[in-house]
Amino acid sequence: MNLRDLEYLVAVADHGHFGQAAAACFVSQPTLSTQLKKLEGELGTRLVERGSRHHLLTPAGEQVVDRARRMLTDAESIRRIAAQAQDPRSGSLRLGIFPTLAPYLLPHVMPGVREHFPDLELLLVEERTPRLLEQLAQGRLDAAVLALPLEDESLVIEPLFREDFVLAVPSGHRLAQDGAAVSPGVLADEQVLLLEDGHCLRDQALEVCTLAGGSERAGFRATSLETLRHMVATNAGVTLMPVMSVAPPVTPHPSLELVRFRDPAPHRDIALVSRRSGVHGELLTELADVLRQVPPELATTLPEVTQRRSA
Repeated sequence: MNLRDLEYLVAVADHGHFGQAAAACFVSQPTLSTQLKKLEGELGTRLVERGSRHHLLTPAGEQVVDRARRMLTDAESIRRIAAQAQDPRSGSLRLGIFPTLAPYLLPHVMPGVREHFPDLELLLVEERTPRLLEQLAQGRLDAAVLALPLEDESLVIEPLFREDFVLAVPSGHRLAQDGAAVSPGVLADEQVLLLEDGHCLRDQALEVCTLAGGSERAGFRATSLETLRHMVATNAGVTLMPVMSVAPPVTPHPSLELVRFRDPAPHRDIALVSRRSGVHGELLTELADVLRQVPPELATTLPEVTQRRSA
C-alpha cells in the first residue's frame, strides 16, 4: 500500500467516475484502474463497485476512504512542516472566504498581505460556510475566514473584526428622509429581503429581523448581495447589508439609500479559523494581524483581541 494508491481511491470517491478521477490525478484511466485492483488484491476485499457509468464505494471502501483522507492530510502536513522549516513565509497557503465577504474584504487587505508576505502564494477559495468547514476538516484548506459563532473544539479561532450592518432602502424611502440612525425595531413594519439558504449572512440577518419583529418577504430569496441591492432598488423591500459591501471601492447604486442603525448596531463578527492539527500556526497569527487592517470606518477590532493584547 502506498499514498499514491490511496489518492486514486479518494479521487474515485470524490468523482464517482474512473475517467474523471484519473484526470484529477493526472494519470491515465488504465493506470488508475490497475493500481486500485492491486490495492484491492493487497487488502483482500473490493473497495469499489464498478458500474457502466458511475463507480460507488463498497462499505469497506467507504471506511478505507475515511482513513485514507486523514493519512493523506497528515502526509501533506509533513511536507509542509519540512517546507516551513526552511522558510515559514514561503510556499503556498490555501485560504477560504465566504462569498458575502470575499469580494469586499480583499481589496482592503490584499495590498498588506502582499507587502508582509512577498514570497507566499495565497490560494483563495470562495465557498459558502458549510463547504469551507468541510474542506478545512478534510485538509483541502489551511485556514478560512468565517463568521462567528463556531462551536468546534478541533478548530483554532483567531478573532479578526466586527462589521456592522446598515439598512438598505429604496431612494425616497421614509426611513432615509431625515438621515437619522434607526433602531432595528423599524424592521417590524417592513418586508425584508434575504439571501437563500446556505449563506451565513441569511442566518444573521434573519435573527436580527426576528428579534425586531420583522418578517421575510415570501417568495423571494437572492443568490447574492448584488441581487439584493438591485431588488431593493426596484422597491421590492428592504434588506440588511454589511458595511464593506456598500463602501468604496463598491460603486453606489443610484436608486438605493443606506440608513445607519443606532448603537449597538446589528453586526457580524469575523474570525480566521484553522485546524488545531495544522502546521501554519505562527504564519496564521501574522496573517490575522494583517487581515485586521481594515479601515476603522468599516470594521472595529473585536473586544477579545483588544483584551488579549493588553494582557
